[in-house]
Amino acid sequence: MRQVPGLADMHRMAGILLAERVPRNGRVLVLGAGGGLELRNFARAYPGWRFDGIDPSADMLALARATLGEMQNRVTFHQGYIEDAPEKRFDGASCFLTLHFLPREARLDTLRTLHSRLQPGAPLVVAHHSFPIETPAGERWLRRNATFHAASGEVSGKVMAQIAAMRQNLPALAPEEDEALLAEAGFGDIELFYAGFSFRGWVCHALPAV
Repeated sequence: MRQVPGLADMHRMAGILLAERVPRNGRVLVLGAGGGLELRNFARAYPGWRFDGIDPSADMLALARATLGEMQNRVTFHQGYIEDAPEKRFDGASCFLTLHFLPREARLDTLRTLHSRLQPGAPLVVAHHSFPIETPAGERWLRRNATFHAASGEVSGKVMAQIAAMRQNLPALAPEEDEALLAEAGFGDIELFYAGFSFRGWVCHALPAV
């Protein structure tokens, strides 16, 4: 998490964007809830909200419970994927640092299922790696991001190996492709709210199903 520039501020911005439409006693779906950082930040800032948190890792869900402490009684946890979320209509949703692990078609399926779990007009905030990975520009952004989180301020051989692995294995998309997928999945009012080196974040709203 320390590798994401301005992570705490990004969570704060995301909460503000959700709160534009999520009511004070609203229910928010958090996909990729392992670790619990965004849940903790949302729960502190919006004490009337309740949450459903989904993650495939039992260990990460245990960490989320520890991170939340007494606030965990406002969260219903589900081990699994978006298909395992309750088939209710949530007032808003978030998905941070998750979608960049999914190939395009799996990402589209995930976004469509997210859409099916939201009230019409409900906000979704997403943030993940988003850059043109197979281009010189993608190489620059990966290197800049690596330099940011390298403790010494210089890119070491180990970090360079991580860059090469990301370039080869991470199915990241260019920002315009990410926006197109959100639209294809049924979301509108798509706006960029966060950019930090190789990371991008958007807010959008669930359009009524046709």
